[in-house]
Amino acid sequence: MPTVKVIFFANSDWYLYNFRRSLALAAQSFGYEMLLISPPGEYGARLRSLGLDWRPLSQMDRRSLNLVSELQVLLGLVALFRREHPALVHGFTIKCAVYGSLAAQLARVPARVNAVAGLGYVFASNDRKARWLRPVVRVMLRLALRGRRTRLILQNPDDQEMFEQSGLIELDRIDLIPGSGVDCTRFTPPPEGNPARRSQPCVLLAARLLWDKGVAEYVEASRLLRSAGRTIRFLLAGMPDPGNPAAVPESTLRQWVDEGAIEWLGHVDDTSELFRSVDILALPTYYGEGLPKSLIEAAACALPLVTTDMPGCREVVTNEVDGLLIPPRDAGALAHAITRLIDSPELAARLGAAARAKAVAHFDERIVIERTLAVYRKLLQAS
Repeated sequence: MPTVKVIFFANSDWYLYNFRRSLALAAQSFGYEMLLISPPGEYGARLRSLGLDWRPLSQMDRRSLNLVSELQVLLGLVALFRREHPALVHGFTIKCAVYGSLAAQLARVPARVNAVAGLGYVFASNDRKARWLRPVVRVMLRLALRGRRTRLILQNPDDQEMFEQSGLIELDRIDLIPGSGVDCTRFTPPPEGNPARRSQPCVLLAARLLWDKGVAEYVEASRLLRSAGRTIRFLLAGMPDPGNPAAVPESTLRQWVDEGAIEWLGHVDDTSELFRSVDILALPTYYGEGLPKSLIEAAACALPLVTTDMPGCREVVTNEVDGLLIPPRDAGALAHAITRLIDSPELAARLGAAARAKAVAHFDERIVIERTLAVYRKLLQAS
């Protein structure tokens, strides 16, 4: 049989490496010829070192709103797809899903898969730029998602309901797949009696450093607990996202460090070791999440989770069963949940064990990969 080529298109090589390399490698092992494209970055070389064909799309800037340059990106994609003759194009995040799918239609690619991991800045934010972009993005999504040989992969039921009610796509062309999955053989609980969890209590927030991720509420919870006489380390792992208008300025992060409210770790390559060294994972987000990667990775490490009652988060955490849910934008509730877990080791251990069991049963990356490849097979057989 002829080789079937599949193209992955994302807005950064960092995303492809951290979220989709396992899927790309699995697809390649099943006989697909894989081509990964994104704007250039330091992770492209890492993808190539794994034996994957990654190529930079130099003209793309995910922050750009210039119509001329955006049209050039679209036409460049059309030319690329015509040269490569893929059987299927899989676009990740809203912009790449739209551009990749429109270009695939123009290049007559037989099958298209679009993965939208949460509604993100355009749909979650209420600032003027987001409000202006929202109707434009809706129109482009409707164009990109048309056609019977197109599937949309979403990560939580709230997003599924929004897409269906907005008339962007029919329900029978949506596949609900929980995130990009977690390697439950690498993200594992720490050994019993781990000394790192016996000293000063340690809380972690690991995320892109956006205001919408609840970073300010996390810092305020630290202040509240310090003023109450509690000695707890608040770690912050991640970097500001320069492509997002909601990025926390580095100067603000430095001020919080100088104040003693947080310890900023910056980018951390091996989060599995980091998760095993802390006591609690907090994600006080009010961002338009799909299914937060940090939550499922921490769950696989049997960490007790504190997060907000928001789409995506409540798919990972059932309140009082495998974590604690709090209202968004509520630093007091966050501080209270953290103290509950620290003051009750039995509760923390019970919630952590249940989180691990849920991660293995529902979020293991092998489940996600098989369900995604099943989408490919169905589309390719139809085409």
